[in-house]
Amino acid sequence: MKFKSIVRTPLIMSAALLPALALADNRIEEIVVNADFRPQDLMDLPASLSVVTSDTINARNARHFDEILNAAPNVNFAAGASRGRFIQLRGIGERSQFVDPVNPSVGVMVDDIDFSGIGNAGTLFDINQVEILRGPQGTRFGNNALAGLVYLTANNPTEAFEGALEASVANYDTWSTGVVVSGPVSPNLLGRFAVQQYQSDGFIDNEFLNRDDTNARDELTVRGKLRWLAADNLSFDLSLFYADLDNGYDTFSLDRNRNTLSDEPGNDRQESTAVSLGTTWESAAGFTLEASLVYQESDLEYGYDEDWAFVGIHPWEYQSVDNYVRDRDQLSVDLRLLSQEGSELFNGSTHWVVGLYFENQEEQLERSYTYGDVPLFESNSEMQTLALYGELDSQLAENLTLKVGLRVEQFDHEYRDNIGISAEPDDDMWGGQISLEYQLNDNSMIYGLVSRGYKAGSVNGDALGKALLRAWPPTLVDFLTQHLEFDTETLLNFELGYKGSYFDERLQTRLSLFRMDRSDMQLKAWIVDGVQFAGYIDNVDQGENYGLELESIWQVSDALQLFANIGWLETELEDDFFVNDVDLGLVNKKGREQAHAPNYQFNVGGQLEFAQNFYARLEVEAKDEFYYSNSHESKSDSFELVNLTLGYRGEHFDLILWSRNLLDKDYGVRGFRFGNDPRDFYATHTYEQLGEPRVFGVTGKYRF
Repeated sequence: MKFKSIVRTPLIMSAALLPALALADNRIEEIVVNADFRPQDLMDLPASLSVVTSDTINARNARHFDEILNAAPNVNFAAGASRGRFIQLRGIGERSQFVDPVNPSVGVMVDDIDFSGIGNAGTLFDINQVEILRGPQGTRFGNNALAGLVYLTANNPTEAFEGALEASVANYDTWSTGVVVSGPVSPNLLGRFAVQQYQSDGFIDNEFLNRDDTNARDELTVRGKLRWLAADNLSFDLSLFYADLDNGYDTFSLDRNRNTLSDEPGNDRQESTAVSLGTTWESAAGFTLEASLVYQESDLEYGYDEDWAFVGIHPWEYQSVDNYVRDRDQLSVDLRLLSQEGSELFNGSTHWVVGLYFENQEEQLERSYTYGDVPLFESNSEMQTLALYGELDSQLAENLTLKVGLRVEQFDHEYRDNIGISAEPDDDMWGGQISLEYQLNDNSMIYGLVSRGYKAGSVNGDALGKALLRAWPPTLVDFLTQHLEFDTETLLNFELGYKGSYFDERLQTRLSLFRMDRSDMQLKAWIVDGVQFAGYIDNVDQGENYGLELESIWQVSDALQLFANIGWLETELEDDFFVNDVDLGLVNKKGREQAHAPNYQFNVGGQLEFAQNFYARLEVEAKDEFYYSNSHESKSDSFELVNLTLGYRGEHFDLILWSRNLLDKDYGVRGFRFGNDPRDFYATHTYEQLGEPRVFGVTGKYRF
């Protein structure tokens, strides 16, 4: 499908329905973004971001953010696990993590609790909205938001008592139950409690074990919130979060389908406990003090049957299981002052923010690998961040606003492992943004944005450890010793945008054009010694990413709403990047597109209200082909998926019949290229982890 036809389809639909627009009298609901320093209307922010609301989450019956990411332009994800927890924004982002500590390019936050790199915790029960911020978020979020951020906001306690009971059943023996209770606990104390249990057998048939649940999902989510209104100008917020995910991981098939032969299926487990305490004090001097203390600990286990088969299929009875157990503890403190009326600068024209941030993260890893005489591997990684940040928001003229933000961050990292490898990378980094916004009229504006992001370097302990343990040639050991540490990556983003509302706010359009220049790109490279290999991160001087995002929503009439979200992306590796290609040998990938960066994406559809309280929602989402890796030439296929929802919305009871991937299309979400099947003498193939097949079910919710 060509990009021109992708754009043309929603435009033709819109033009055909233009006469009906005059009949509409419902305005599009305002969406408030929470990820900025101050809550702000989506249409007023001078930046490119998407907001997936609870309406879309419920219509798709989405249980994890990987089931709604395709609704936003220029967003991709990689699985290689039970969930698609590795995210790419505008073509930038990690695709996996194994031994070495990783600083993510795309952050994941749940109510200001940092789950970057461990996104299995991104479950969606009682989530109000998911905000996807594209481009560097250096001022607000720093090191973990080089390419952007996914920010999940859970529902807050309500002043009036309310609650809900929810149950769902679907194919693949899938079911879930949930309960929410919210309201006043005492005159000045509000509370909210939500819990959901979700289970599914998954989409894999293990023919060797004669089981259909080796890729099962068993996910428990618990959320609790308390808000104490201590005084008219003082409040405290306590958030508690618990997630227990005990999922299987058995997805790669020697037959390149959903039928596996593993004799020891893998797992993808995460148990996370987090607590966040925040306070807001509005001073009589005209400023607001916000303070937060966040602690989270996560126990993670990830493992897989590395040979994807059973003992005896290989001539020499090769068998291996690779398993990773991680314990992660993280503490952060954030203190900030925000101006209010009376404390602005320059005769009241300039609002300001100034803040101090500290974070300490510790991670212990135990890796057990069963092939050969590889001993248990243990490592300890501790990272500390201290940052000072500030922002000025100046009204230069009646229609002209300038925003300037800056963050300076000191990063220290200590790494130790039981092989004897140690490293202490550190860096002083900075990022921020300058934006200029011009209000064309009451309903439209244009903006220009320059932003800078950064991602700290880290260590390649795994590759050097393999070289030492396996007595590789001294030249390779020396090379990996020199590459034990890699440098910070930076990203400079240039963006022009337009946001406008028409026809009494019944049509909204957001358009952004961007160009991003990557410096010291952190890319995965490989060292090969015979049949042995080791991956390491190397810095590539320059990369280029540019494109556009177009998002539009149209309330055509009281009964009909249309939407179209379109992304176009071009990427390039601009400098030398030599890899050991499985087919071509040592190859320079200079000039090639970057991995997991499809040229186009779109999500178009509409929702029709009919009869009394009934509605139907149809969505078509599509994605162009993309390279699975920077190290080989294998690509995914392009695909189009159809999602359909039929629903009833009553005063107290909702009923939804839903389907995702209605036409049951196969599509890849992770891919590798090598030989692994003895039945064809280890011929080289592209092996893919397939995305979700057709799923359908019914969900009922009773609200009280």
